[in-house]
This record gives sequence, structure tokens and C-alpha cells, in this order.
Amino acid sequence: MARKDRPPRPADLTAAEYQALATFRHGVRRYLAFAEAGARSVGLTSQQHQALLVIKAHSLVGALSIGELASQLLVKHHSAVELVSRLEKAGFVHRTVADDDRRKVLICLTDAGEGILAALSSNNLEELRAIAPTFSHLLRQLESERND
Repeated sequence: MARKDRPPRPADLTAAEYQALATFRHGVRRYLAFAEAGARSVGLTSQQHQALLVIKAHSLVGALSIGELASQLLVKHHSAVELVSRLEKAGFVHRTVADDDRRKVLICLTDAGEGILAALSSNNLEELRAIAPTFSHLLRQLESERND
């Protein structure tokens, strides 16, 4: 994984690799645009939708702290606090204090949050399944080119 504090290294890429990168980027943007439009259609920002998804995914192993949410969303702690405040005001999440550490705030989805996330996720999975063959083809093409 490239570090953001290090400039990219020049490399000799083939025309096919540039094409694959462009096609991949277009597919990612297509999916993100679809997901962002879906979030907007139910009154959420893309970041709010992402937060709900992170909270739900983490809930399968335990409650999520605001610090962990910030880390997952790649935002500062205070930004995650504000994001959670807005989601709480909208009725999609609620906060609790951790039993083992009263300084730690945990976030859980409400029934309304679960419902809106389920609807968005169902649509997003359908779109992802539609573009997945493009990604699979690109990966096979890049592997084939590497082995040549």
C-alpha cells in the first residue's frame, strides 16, 4: 500500500495497464455515484451512509466506539462526534457509555437506522453485482499480463 507521505515512484506501465486503471477508476466512480445518489434520496449524506454501514458491520462483533468510527471513516475524532450527533438527532443511532470504560462512547443503530441501511444496502449490492464482472475481467487481464 502506498504511503501518502511518499511521492509516487515512476514506473513503466503498458497501454493496457493504463486502460485497466482508467476502467477500474470509472467503475469505482460509477458505484460511488450510485451509492451517493441513493443516500441523498433518503436524506443522508454519503458520509452518514458510510457511518451507518461501518456501525452495522462492526455490530456483528461488538459495539463501535466513536474513535473506531473515526478511524474507519478516515476522519478526525471531533468530525466523527459531529457526524454521530447528526445521526442521533435524525433517530438513526444512539449512544451508550461502555461498561468497562466510562470515557468510551459506543454507537448502535436504532431500528430506523437498521431499516434505512437495509434498503440502501440492498440497492447498492445489486449495483455492485452489476459492475462486478467488469472488475473481475480487469483483474484477470492484469494477472495475465503480469504472467506474460
